[in-house]
Amino acid sequence: MTTAIQQIGLVLFALALLHTFATHLFEVLAHRYPRHAGLFHLLGEVEIVFGFWAFVLMLAMTLVDGKETAIDYAESRHYTEPLFVFVVMVVAASRPVLEAARGLVRLLAHLVPARVEVAQAWLGLALVPLSGSLITEPAAMTLAALMLAPSVFRPGMPEWLKYGALGVLFVNVSIGGTLTAYAAPPVLMVAATWGWDSAHMLTHFGWRALVAVLVNATVVTLVLRPHLRALDASVEGESPVRVPPLVALIHLAFLAAVVLLAHHPVLFIGVFLLFLGFTQAYQRYQDPLILKEGLLVGFFLAGLVVLGGMQQWWLQPIVSSLGPVPLFFGALGLTAITDNAALTYLGSLISGLSEHARYMLVAGAVAGGGLTVIANAPNPAGAALLRRGFADESIGVAGLLLGALPPTGVAALLFLL
Repeated sequence: MTTAIQQIGLVLFALALLHTFATHLFEVLAHRYPRHAGLFHLLGEVEIVFGFWAFVLMLAMTLVDGKETAIDYAESRHYTEPLFVFVVMVVAASRPVLEAARGLVRLLAHLVPARVEVAQAWLGLALVPLSGSLITEPAAMTLAALMLAPSVFRPGMPEWLKYGALGVLFVNVSIGGTLTAYAAPPVLMVAATWGWDSAHMLTHFGWRALVAVLVNATVVTLVLRPHLRALDASVEGESPVRVPPLVALIHLAFLAAVVLLAHHPVLFIGVFLLFLGFTQAYQRYQDPLILKEGLLVGFFLAGLVVLGGMQQWWLQPIVSSLGPVPLFFGALGLTAITDNAALTYLGSLISGLSEHARYMLVAGAVAGGGLTVIANAPNPAGAALLRRGFADESIGVAGLLLGALPPTGVAALLFLL
């Protein structure tokens, strides 16, 4: 029997989803009614949505069950993922790390038998998402978004092509982290419980994900090719001040330490504070850190953790009642309206789930991870960094869904083989 607060939690979750889908409308209203532009811009910030409705849930829980119940519930949630995504976004987007990644991509681009700008776009949509299996998906999303923004997600690029590229980027990051057992949030939720190690992930998921990523990136790059342009350092936003190799190595060491300590928030936050001190000490080699964008994404994910924790009572019966193949498509569809890590976590709680059903659950969850901004934890990071390149500086839900459907189909087909 459901409780009153569970029903309220479902209603608020549905309202948050509707609000997420309406953010583009609020941005249009902001331009149409400049007198209230500030309010509409606030309501149009997709990163604000789930945090806002999480506060509404806390208020409702206080009124229905009392202050202590609300506080106990909020403190019972696990916020490691939102904290990690915030920290890794800021570190990965620092100028020394970004310039090192760009330098590597430029070097590899000259080895690809294509125009340099075409090769760079392809590597940004293929190699960088696959690197998420090593440096984690949020870090890969941050690097890919910042590297692709000047050439692909820019004014002058046809809007439908930007949505196509965004769909490929989101899907490729979601599946590109499945070559190991620690980098993709939906895999991490079940790996320890089900005894899945990186060897298991590589043999069961990795090769399929690799083929899907290469196919998706190649097709969209061929479509983008006539519109890609060569970039110089000024277009890419790089400073003429050269970053010393030692400074770049120290930044990369900070990024590696954060990744290695991803499950220990006290430690990786300590590393982050040291990182902030280092950037202040060598400020001439830095660009402004993306603290605002990182905090907004962390706020979004924390709100999703709070609201999502109230949905287990109706999600788990659906997951447990499905056979392997329906479970795959059910997970693929459900992950569009709830974080795929939350979905696989619920699956890990079901006893007696066959190995085939486990595979189908995770495969469906990662394949559907690009359909919406909330489908996969790194997606809000990509949306926050790229939305200024879209009309009204907002990413439309329908545009993203249509752009993500073809690469999602490729991933689904390969995972079903």
